[in-house]
Amino acid sequence: MSAGKISIIMGALFFSGVCGAAEIYNKDGNKLDLYGSMRARHYFSDDTSVDGDNSYVRFGFRGQTQINDKLTGFGQWEYSIQANKSEAEGTEGTKTRFGYAGLRYGDLGSLDYGRNAGVLYDVAGITDYAPIFDIMTDSYTDGFLTGRANGLLTWRNNTLFGLTDKVKFAIQYQGANGDDSNSNGRSVYTTNGEGAGMSVSYDFDWDGTLLAAYGNSKRTAAQQALAYGEGEHAEMWAAGFKYNPGKLYAAIKYSQGYNITPIKNYGYVNKTQNIEAYLRYVADSGVIPGIGWFQSKGKQIEGYGDVDLMKYLDLNLSYFFNKNFFTYADYKINQLKADAPFGLSTDNSFGVGMTYQF
Repeated sequence: MSAGKISIIMGALFFSGVCGAAEIYNKDGNKLDLYGSMRARHYFSDDTSVDGDNSYVRFGFRGQTQINDKLTGFGQWEYSIQANKSEAEGTEGTKTRFGYAGLRYGDLGSLDYGRNAGVLYDVAGITDYAPIFDIMTDSYTDGFLTGRANGLLTWRNNTLFGLTDKVKFAIQYQGANGDDSNSNGRSVYTTNGEGAGMSVSYDFDWDGTLLAAYGNSKRTAAQQALAYGEGEHAEMWAAGFKYNPGKLYAAIKYSQGYNITPIKNYGYVNKTQNIEAYLRYVADSGVIPGIGWFQSKGKQIEGYGDVDLMKYLDLNLSYFFNKNFFTYADYKINQLKADAPFGLSTDNSFGVGMTYQF
């Protein structure tokens, strides 16, 4: 295999966050794989909430069972464990990232339920490639349909019912979490009412992909009672484009949200406009330089008007020793002014790390 092909494979593995898997069982149509990584990291910043050891371990299982010639059952569970805590702190910071099961039937696609990624991340994810400071402007864990969340029922179809593999779509429903549900131990910022969303993408013949997504969720009574953010619904639409002819990857996206972007200890922003762009190149040597721009502007904030909530340039460099081990450095150049409101971080951050993955 040529050095060019090897470099492309390494880049794909790095930016997908998965490096194959260790096969545990494969017999009679039943398959179970184990995957994981150890990420040793240290960050440097005047922001004390960022500075210091940030190492962690991540692993998971993926399985499937062939029920008949068209029907397949599948499931995935992924867990993250902090490696920067003392033994006395125990399991603080550990968490389940994914946990879902579903069925896939021929050209009808797949239907799954559990803790999964919201459909808005189908667009958000095209710029989520910085090795350390991948802080998204429009994707929040347990933030409605923008990132990983609970209670998601998702139907995905990647062939438009067998007509073409260029069009992919997803339709998603989310049940309520918090307030009157069995998840009522949550922070107000991780609760949600019922919601629904969808995403669609089109692959061009020349390695380009156009994507769009929309989500709308009910806000809980506690969210509506916060000081900032008015309205009964949290809403967002997003559009993006990515180009990946091989060694080069370029992506840009824009999103607009209403009552969906949190300002911790204050509430939610009435309207948010977000833009992100990312560019990287995979060299034959295994070196991968990348650059990204991330900006989120809050609009119509009570008492403040328009405010930059996030604005930074990301410069990063990664090097693959082989497909299982790589090292990287990432520099976040913060563009927010020192007098930014709401306790927003205005400091630059630099991080270095090494990752073993399987």
